[in-house]
Amino acid sequence: MSALFPKSASKTMVSLAEVRSHNSTLKNLAPGLVAVFVGGTSGISLYTAQEFARNTTSPHIYLIGRNETEAERIQKELKTINSSSTIDFIKKDVSLLRKVDEACKEIKEKEKKINLLFMTIGAMTFKGRTETEEGLDRKFALHYYARMRFIQNLAPLLTAAATDADPKASLSRVVSVYDPFIGKDKQPNFDDLSLKNNFSLGTCAAHASAMQNFALERFARLYPQTSFIHEQPGAVETGLAKSWALKPLYFLLRPLMVGKKESGERHLFASTAPRYAPRSKAEEKGVVVGADGVQGSGHYHLSYSGEADGESKISAELRKDRAEEKIWNHTEEVYKKVCDENGKY
Repeated sequence: MSALFPKSASKTMVSLAEVRSHNSTLKNLAPGLVAVFVGGTSGISLYTAQEFARNTTSPHIYLIGRNETEAERIQKELKTINSSSTIDFIKKDVSLLRKVDEACKEIKEKEKKINLLFMTIGAMTFKGRTETEEGLDRKFALHYYARMRFIQNLAPLLTAAATDADPKASLSRVVSVYDPFIGKDKQPNFDDLSLKNNFSLGTCAAHASAMQNFALERFARLYPQTSFIHEQPGAVETGLAKSWALKPLYFLLRPLMVGKKESGERHLFASTAPRYAPRSKAEEKGVVVGADGVQGSGHYHLSYSGEADGESKISAELRKDRAEEKIWNHTEEVYKKVCDENGKY
């Protein structure tokens, strides 16, 4: 539900005019930028892929999803937007971590570098814990475990892009569209991080948010030439609007919602703007404060309007209590059991 209730924009919000001015300069970047959109056949990923195709030169776009019929339509649409673009579709159910690995393997066999990893995968459900064959809740797997596995697998290709000899080809960014604010002031249950025994929809949302926050902070430190963004998208019409349960809510919110094109434009800005620089470029002009309160830390919490949010008191306390280490040790334990041992967590 986070996509329906945006964090209030402040006076530091990025204007749409500024967004469009920046996006219009992206054709000055090197041709052939590579972008991977996980969840790219609908909603925010699709709107952003459209703007990426529109504003870059000869991009190579990967769409990862389950709907092959829709993907074929989108491939034609993106080629119409930009005839010089290359569009590949990878059909995978990435609620399964082993399918994430398969998707990444396909990409790594074709590409030596990736400039943008953009992820919006998720599941809107009012059901309780729904366990996959790998022993994880499907919603939680999409909102946390699968996303972090994509980053872990593709980090070397993101680093390769960052270290390209041509500075116009060195964009290297990860954008995870979920909601950094749900879990920013909440403490995860460290005795049951996978929520096998303490699952509720609210707890799942808070865990996925908090665990992403700390995992992305870790990635920003390990890969200082790539920037990592955890963003709340605001109220945007996505595939969820087709749900019978949510149609009335979307109807009531329509006057407050961000349009599809504006959403794509704003997410393209978040995916490329220098103000959200990697840690290695923290000293450059205009770089904003990171999620840990440090300017240019390489990990940013953004509202839908591009406003960067700094440290919270609870996050600072959790950091001192080794929250990042505890969360990542658990994550590695899951990956080892499921991906390395082909087992069930």
